[in-house]
Amino acid sequence: MQWEVVIGLETHTQLSTKSKIFSGSSTQFGAAPNTQASPVDLALPGVLPVLNRGAVERAIQFGLAVNATIAPQSIFARKNYFYPDLPKGYQISQFEIPVVQGGKVSFVLEKDGKSELKTVQLTRAHLEEDAGKSLHEDYQGMTGIDLNRAGTPLLEIVTEPDMRSAAEAVAYAKALHSLVMWLGICDGNMQEGSFRCDANVSVRPVGQAAYGTRTEIKNLNSFNFMEEAINYEIRRQIELIEDGGTVVQETRLYDPDRKETRSMRSKEDSQDYRYFPDPDLPPLVISAEWVARVKATMPELPEAMRERFVRDFSLSAYDAAAMTQSKAMAGYFEAVTAGGAQAKPAVNWLMGDMSSTLNRENVDISEAPVSPKQLAVLLQRIEDGTISNKIAKEVFGAMWEAGSAQENLADEIIESKGLKQISDSGALEKIIDEVLAANAKSVEEFRAGKEKAFNSLIGQAMKATKGKANPAQLTELLKQKLSA
Repeated sequence: MQWEVVIGLETHTQLSTKSKIFSGSSTQFGAAPNTQASPVDLALPGVLPVLNRGAVERAIQFGLAVNATIAPQSIFARKNYFYPDLPKGYQISQFEIPVVQGGKVSFVLEKDGKSELKTVQLTRAHLEEDAGKSLHEDYQGMTGIDLNRAGTPLLEIVTEPDMRSAAEAVAYAKALHSLVMWLGICDGNMQEGSFRCDANVSVRPVGQAAYGTRTEIKNLNSFNFMEEAINYEIRRQIELIEDGGTVVQETRLYDPDRKETRSMRSKEDSQDYRYFPDPDLPPLVISAEWVARVKATMPELPEAMRERFVRDFSLSAYDAAAMTQSKAMAGYFEAVTAGGAQAKPAVNWLMGDMSSTLNRENVDISEAPVSPKQLAVLLQRIEDGTISNKIAKEVFGAMWEAGSAQENLADEIIESKGLKQISDSGALEKIIDEVLAANAKSVEEFRAGKEKAFNSLIGQAMKATKGKANPAQLTELLKQKLSA
């Protein structure tokens, strides 16, 4: 039987406010356990929550960025359940009327060697508070409770079940991660829990309209783990059904060491949480004027920037998407072109040598020791024939190691290492004559029709110049010599 996979994601995005959503407690990561939990976070008798305006404005920014509807009035509800790290016995969230309704996230998906634009529809994004954290290590068989996260502001972003593979789910999650960081509403730190996803996974026979029974994989805080977990769960469900079993609606956890999901608890439905409006919080009213003020403070969005790069720099849609994968990358690219480099060579270097070096050194482009202006000078030296592309790679490596702020660092390295490209016709002709004299057999083979012999002669000439010959000029002169 052929199976179709159906995936929806729920992403808990920690908003970048300095204080919690209903109290003035700090949201700073890394404090000693239980030092950032106020009486409001703990719901002690006599305290009342007060909504954080900054959290609301970050939700509005997100809604505008994904072309969603910003609810003019939304309601906070109590989501009731018991867990040791939930001190109130309920979580303040939104249920019937969330602050952000609808919207979409588009991204480029690589599939079978081709690029295609994929769009995932959003159901909603609602504000809520985080729970605390249960700690199971180093407590002599007991569990420790850290309530520092209790009350931390979250925007839970829920998709429609639009994704059909683990690769699609990861591509969407990466696009969403990039967007919230671009907006500055979340720091995106997955290791610290600032961005974590729950994946709802089900399978159904191809052609069947009804969805299969879904399972939820909780708290995926790595894109690699997300792909592994979803693929494992897909295989598990298909094998279970084909063996005559039944998929149970449940919440599962992913074990990265064993590379498998395992059952955590039965999955609740909304009625199990006994939602009701929080009596301590009035409805949230968002006026059109407030939305307009927030919109005026927003940066240029990735989609608009992609369109501008295609229009102003004549980039392909793929290149424009690559240059807007993060705000830092987009800023670096624009600074390189502003420094005098051509757009397409800048793209090629940023996606090639720059990206591979950043990955190898585990450095973000915002922290790269080679500045945009320095790279622009290097690219100009390739364009004006001072150095070849091959030599430029050597210069780039030296620039990276130098870590100097000198704008003309490329020129200094080229001069000090004697790397200027040989473009003097007389000098090149002399080298070619020596190579032809020393490789008479290759000359004979070329004149007998063996084209590979020409490449061998070019290689010998480049070797003789230590790679510094102008390749185009060398090729032309060699052809002239051989045809004489």
